[in-house]
Formats: sequence, structure tokens, C-alpha cells
Amino acid sequence: MTKLFISDLQGKDEITSIFLVKIFNTMEGKDGKKYFNIILSDATGDLESRLWQYSAEVEREITKNSFVRVKGKLNFYQGRKQFIVSHIEKISQDDVNLDDFIMKSSADPEVMYKRLLNIVDGLNDVYIRDLLRNIITDGEIARRLKTWQAGKSIHHAYKSGLLEHILSCTELALTLSKHYRVNENYVVAGCILHDLCKIYELTDGVNVEYTEEGKLVGHLVKGLEIVDRFSYRIKNFPHYMKTHIKHILLAHHGEYEYGSPKIPQTSEAYLVHLIDLMDSKMGSFDIIRKSDSTTGNWSGYVKHLDRIVYKSELPFYPEYIQDEEPHYEEKVEPKKKSVTEPKTSLGKMLGNFKIEE
Repeated sequence: MTKLFISDLQGKDEITSIFLVKIFNTMEGKDGKKYFNIILSDATGDLESRLWQYSAEVEREITKNSFVRVKGKLNFYQGRKQFIVSHIEKISQDDVNLDDFIMKSSADPEVMYKRLLNIVDGLNDVYIRDLLRNIITDGEIARRLKTWQAGKSIHHAYKSGLLEHILSCTELALTLSKHYRVNENYVVAGCILHDLCKIYELTDGVNVEYTEEGKLVGHLVKGLEIVDRFSYRIKNFPHYMKTHIKHILLAHHGEYEYGSPKIPQTSEAYLVHLIDLMDSKMGSFDIIRKSDSTTGNWSGYVKHLDRIVYKSELPFYPEYIQDEEPHYEEKVEPKKKSVTEPKTSLGKMLGNFKIEE
């Protein structure tokens, strides 16, 4: 069977294809009848789906993370795609190509990794340079960094998304540190390390989940452990420098209400927070523009951004608009006065009586 990708599906299509089950819930309608609310997915996005005919067998067999062969019809509901399933059956993971179901960065992870190493090698603080190089060239860390997502479902939530986010932040660090005249060594360190330990917080694979370590410890605390672990291997690593690097990691969420143990108290820490925030939000806009299934120029409501998003390209004019050709109206001869037309104020008073010339 030829795999049909969600991004290519058109309205009113009859569909038979294989998808990954991202969400599978049994619901109850207003009439008391049960139905299945399903989110199907593949490498190109998610597809809201409904199976209106309840089946106890389907409820037992299909679970989140199942691969399924489905048959049904694509409709539009409130301006977005909705797949109405008529048949669903579970299939073995051995029967699918996993690459068809994993969204990935458009950039080559090996190229991104080399760019990140080049930035580290260009730093002028020998201790921070050695610390960062030792961390990101560690075999297991490097392997995971090239593959892991940055978030479970929102923040650069695709294969190699973590490396893409870290590299993007680090490149911004070089430009903005100079612009704001702050120490770029610390800003680069913060941009590389702030989310690095999501390689321990999240799993990999087709459906990313939080690990036990992620749930119990989290990437902020793991980041401090990584700094301690690798700085101890560098002779005479300055304690006060390590303290400032740890502060940047602890403060990168920016506000206490967003789970930040500390708020930024140095210019470098605050800049890392702002760079991280900007890159994550811009990444969200990019994913919405690519994957939102609502028809037209506007996305559906995006809860984590609290808005709808304009998805189309903005108007662009590389050249001036040329003036239109002048429009010449057809010449009209002046109307001759009617003999019935009043010619004097007396005539106007008398009305349009015929006046003898």
C-alpha cells in the first residue's frame, strides 16, 4: 500500500492508509452513545479523527502508539480537516517504515553539529571553551544531541529539534552579545547548556514521553550535574565562573511562575532567557504554518500561544508597482439647452414652461 501523508490529503478524499495513533480516547456524545476520539499522525503532522461506531473490540485492541490501517473519508469541520473513520485495524510496527512517522528537522544534524563545534572553538575564554567542547564531544551526549527533540509536543518537537534549537540560540548569542556588549562566552555557554539535558528528560522514537529522570529531576537540575561532572576534569576550573554558569541555567525560564528556580540577575543570564524564549516562540510559529490543518490564511486557535496565526506569506514587492495607463474618458459634447429649460430667474420661478425663442 502506498503511504498517504497527512499534509497531502484533500477534502472529500476516500482514504485507506497507515498512520500512528497519537491519541485514542473513548468519548460519550450528548445522546449517551460512545464514540472514539482519535489523533492520527505521521511525519507531516496530525489528523483529528472520529470513529462514530463504538466497538468494545476496537477499544481493547487500539491504544496510543499503535500503528493502524484505517479507511474513511476526509471532511472539513469548522474549517479544519477531520477524518471520519469507517474501519480501523492494528498492524505490527515491523510492517511500517518508521521514517514515515517521525517528523524531523529540515537541516542535516551532522552539519548543525559541526557548526556548533566551530562556534565553541572560536570562544576566547579557555575554561568555558574547554568545558563546552568536553561536554558536546562526549560520545553518548553527541549521539543523543543529534537525534533528540527539544520538547514533547510543542517546542521544536521533532527529530534533531533540540540541536536545531541549541544551534539557533548559539548563533543568536554571537550577534546579540556584541550588540549589547556582554560577555559572549557565558551567553554561548548558556545557549548550549540550557536545554542540553533534555536528552535525559525525554525519550526518543515515534512517540516521545518524559523519562522517570525527567519527571523526578528535570533538565535544569541535570544541567547543573553536567557542569559539575565535566568542570571537575579541567584543572583549576574557576569556582566563581562555574557559579555564574549555573545561575544562567537555573534562570533561563525567566520567571518564577514559569518554573524558574531563579530569575536572571546578570545581563548574560537575562539575554540567554530572552534568546531561548524568542527561538522557541518563533519555532512554534514555523510549525503552525507548516502543519496546521485549518483551511485559508489563518490557523485554528493555538492554546499555548493564545492566538490564531496568519499562515501565508506577507506581501512582497522587489520592484515598485507601475502606474496604470492613464484612463481617458470619452469626450462628451456639451448638452444643448432645451427650449423648455428656464433661462431667467423668472423662468425658474414659473417652472419648466415652454418659452418661445
